[in-house]
Amino acid sequence: MSLELSGITKRFPGVVANDDVSLSLAPGEVVALLGENGAGKSTLMNILYGLYTADEGTIKVDGEELVFDSSADAIAAGIGMVHQHFMLVPVFTVTENVVLGLEPTTVGGVIDRDQARKTVMEISERYNLAVDPDALIENISVGVQQRVEIIKVLDREARFVVFDEPTAVLTPQEVDDFFGIVEGLKADGKGIVFITHKLGEAIDVADRIVVMRSGKTVAEVLPQDVTQQDLADLMVGRPVDLKVPKAEANPGEVVLSVQDLEVLDDRNVKAVDKVSFEVRAGEIVGVAGVQGNGQTELIEGITGLSEVVGGKVTIAGKEVTSASPRELHSMGVSHIPEDRQESGLVLNFTVTENMVLDSYYEEPYSKGIVMDWEYTRESAKRLVEQYDVRTPGTEVAVSTLSGGNQQKVIVAREFDRDVQLVIAAQPTRGIDVGSIEYIHSQIVAKRDAGAAVLVVSSELDEVRALSDRIIVLFHGKVAGEFGPDAAVTDIGLAMLGSGQ
Repeated sequence: MSLELSGITKRFPGVVANDDVSLSLAPGEVVALLGENGAGKSTLMNILYGLYTADEGTIKVDGEELVFDSSADAIAAGIGMVHQHFMLVPVFTVTENVVLGLEPTTVGGVIDRDQARKTVMEISERYNLAVDPDALIENISVGVQQRVEIIKVLDREARFVVFDEPTAVLTPQEVDDFFGIVEGLKADGKGIVFITHKLGEAIDVADRIVVMRSGKTVAEVLPQDVTQQDLADLMVGRPVDLKVPKAEANPGEVVLSVQDLEVLDDRNVKAVDKVSFEVRAGEIVGVAGVQGNGQTELIEGITGLSEVVGGKVTIAGKEVTSASPRELHSMGVSHIPEDRQESGLVLNFTVTENMVLDSYYEEPYSKGIVMDWEYTRESAKRLVEQYDVRTPGTEVAVSTLSGGNQQKVIVAREFDRDVQLVIAAQPTRGIDVGSIEYIHSQIVAKRDAGAAVLVVSSELDEVRALSDRIIVLFHGKVAGEFGPDAAVTDIGLAMLGSGQ
């Protein structure tokens, strides 16, 4: 059994997404697929999964050339895909999602729910995918939702599985669990393609690493023969600084003051419990913690997206506890939201329209009640070039861009003005190393220009590299405050609630 893509070429208007790309995969093998946002990785895998049709090239499974006109054809050939953004119905149970479209039935066409549940449990136990078959998707963690997606793929008898950025939204513990699952799939003879931007993970997990750049394969290496620096340079095509160069901070006046803040989560449980801290002009304060310890609710409370039930928030001495996002924007607050698709973009709007989502009503984009579209389009083109947004044009829907390029649209929009406070939640999630380098440099530049910066990231390395001070959240409370040179073990203990 083997999988082989040969000479794959795919063209979209104004861009060649894949240019004569070849890739092979054997049973029981893990191939990591690396590349910048827009390098063509997801396009190649979407062709393999039948979501796109290649303009040129062939796909062979076990030596037989096949043509996939839909994902159903790919599934029938033993190919499964777990997408970066999960394809689950939130109000359905785990079992209902797994068997959707393949429901087992009894005589008379009635859905056999007992058999469906049994199938889920058997796959779960075989591959150590601990799930509650009766749980609603909307009530389980992201890590468990990913397991449901894997069970769906295995229920359809996939022999080759594509994972697209599988660890981008997982907690460190969930990442460890996921790689245990990968080892189980590999031991069972599944061939795995692993798309990732996390270079260390590629080296740790893959048997081979394939690097793409500008739609072409530029390298195929063994993990034991390369370093993270080697991979970064191959991806970008130039030397990349994996560290964050920044001078000593020079903090000024307090810009953001959070005092005894209390915020509820969507279950009306207190997720932020009397949290207090300050961020001064000219400094970066990072918030670390295992995902799910109040970081999301903290940012939503500060930015007016969730109701604050206790405490207060002040910006430059003015209380803004109940201020709306538009009021905060007018005060010079920049916000990169945690979930780009949910809170940062309107997916069916164009790149140009998304660049002015929070400024369209202001000059110079608006003249009274009339938009100045000529200026707005020229501004969008400038930002696309400045922030290296890989897109065939500014008038395409932002939904057509890769996740990383969607993120760069948000960063460009939020950083292209004078601000006194930057609030960045997961600013580089799903971003390639070259873009991470650029976004980090822009965050530091905002600090050096005198802005106060609050960064929340699930990546501890990112928090340590960017921050001048680090606050750790555990169960909605501040569990510790550290300098940027604090030992990883000390910060890690605080993240687990063990204190200093």
